[in-house]
Amino acid sequence: MKTIFVAIIGLVTVSFWSGCRPQDRYLDLSTGEGVDLEKDDNTGLMVRADTRKPVDIYVDTKTNDTIYGPTGKVINGQVVKLGEWKYKYDDGEYKIKNDEADYKKKVEKDGDVKIKDGDTKTKIDGETGERKVKRDS
Repeated sequence: MKTIFVAIIGLVTVSFWSGCRPQDRYLDLSTGEGVDLEKDDNTGLMVRADTRKPVDIYVDTKTNDTIYGPTGKVINGQVVKLGEWKYKYDDGEYKIKNDEADYKKKVEKDGDVKIKDGDTKTKIDGETGERKVKRDS
């Protein structure tokens, strides 16, 4: 009985350690895989060492930082999960559009807001809060 218990513990330990690759410092958020990354000399982008393809968003497992691949910017707290291994960098800018209601809204990185609602256009300054409204006749 003791031998079976030791064998089971050994099997679990081997399975656990074989699934982990301690040399993988980076986690590619588009695949969930640990990967080796390096900087491409021509483009300056971080790329997977095995495929030479750029990574969009990855996690540095040593520092626990989430990094936007194209710029190298640390984007902790600015990542939105869209689905299973699908993430998006939320840089603070977004657009809403409804063609049926003839409505558009754009919020820019600097906080400025532009709204088109039918024949009315509204601009709001993100810094001062000043609102300008224009109506088309």
